[in-house]
Amino acid sequence: MTEEMRQVKVGYVTASVSRQAGGLFGAVSGLAKAVNCGDKVEVQVFGLRDAFSDKDVCGWAPITPQLFDVLGSPALGYAPKMLPAMEAARLDLLHIHGAWMYPSVASYRWAQHCGRPYLVSAHGMLDSWALQNSKWKKKVAGWLYEVSHLKGAACLHALCESEAASYRAFGLRNPICVIPNGIDLPFGERASSPPWEGQLPAGSKVLLFLGRLHPKKGIEQLIKAWSLACKADNCPGRDWRLVITGWDNGGYEAVLKLLADELNATGQVLFTGSLFGAEKQAALDFADAFVLPSLSEGLPMAPLEAWASGMPVIMTEQCNLPEGFKHGAAIRVEPETDSILRALQMLFAMSEGELKHMGLCGQKLVKERFTWDCIGAEMCQVYDWISGGSPKPSCILES
Repeated sequence: MTEEMRQVKVGYVTASVSRQAGGLFGAVSGLAKAVNCGDKVEVQVFGLRDAFSDKDVCGWAPITPQLFDVLGSPALGYAPKMLPAMEAARLDLLHIHGAWMYPSVASYRWAQHCGRPYLVSAHGMLDSWALQNSKWKKKVAGWLYEVSHLKGAACLHALCESEAASYRAFGLRNPICVIPNGIDLPFGERASSPPWEGQLPAGSKVLLFLGRLHPKKGIEQLIKAWSLACKADNCPGRDWRLVITGWDNGGYEAVLKLLADELNATGQVLFTGSLFGAEKQAALDFADAFVLPSLSEGLPMAPLEAWASGMPVIMTEQCNLPEGFKHGAAIRVEPETDSILRALQMLFAMSEGELKHMGLCGQKLVKERFTWDCIGAEMCQVYDWISGGSPKPSCILES
């Protein structure tokens, strides 16, 4: 950010300001705090009220989100008081996070009424896998409002080159800024004990899955591969345990537990439920490796958090973090049982020194590329450009 930049008043619009948003909670709140630079950028946040929003708004401090009650279906998120509040805020631009819900409608109407620009971050919601999920509902929403909303954006924000390609495949020709998610490096004292203390044998090594429990995350394939690996003769991973931590999505946790039981893997697989705050950091502190065999992502926060904590990572190309493979911080897998099995066997065969080296490579990568200070500065330049205050930044891709 240069000294010549004027203050820009930015409104962040999001369907959820709480843990209900999964990884978007940390991604959007982290970016909001990173760009909220007082005399340079002022951020106001507009979100829908949900079961956890009143409890989790403290995670946005020093920003205090405005929350709006939803009428009717939570899936649409119709909140009639949101648009008037956005118009009353006298903003220079909006930054919308997500798609397919009423906040898109409110944002599009705000732009029409106020004559000011907006930026859209889809956070993976236009990827091909995501578009096939609830396909016909999205076709209707696209016809009614979302396509017009996306095409009207002054700029689209892609977390990676793959997401930028998904925007073009959707037919969008807007300028695109490519800026990844960021991470806060761990600080303070290490936790005294892990959340699974007393639930696993002493001396167990832990492979951690941390994220929303959803079919797109590849957890069923992971459990199947884990069962096969543990049943192999002379399995080198007999001291390892799989710990699955995350927010249950529509009862999917019960499906996963039943699968683990059917495969006789319950002694090797532990479900902790969702962890937040100090408990989540304790899980990251004490795990030995991390896994995300996802079929579709924007740019997930969890591998960044694992690297920041010094862990090696097993993940798919669909996680859109190719830097991890390039810098020796991750093992590449396909979201298929056989591929995950081979990766587990590779992990189990690694020495303590090899595990530590891979984790340190990830930690170095995060410090150099994925800190919020660096990413916030890039986004501030985009805001100033969109609002007419500076030349086009280098992160912009034109059609």
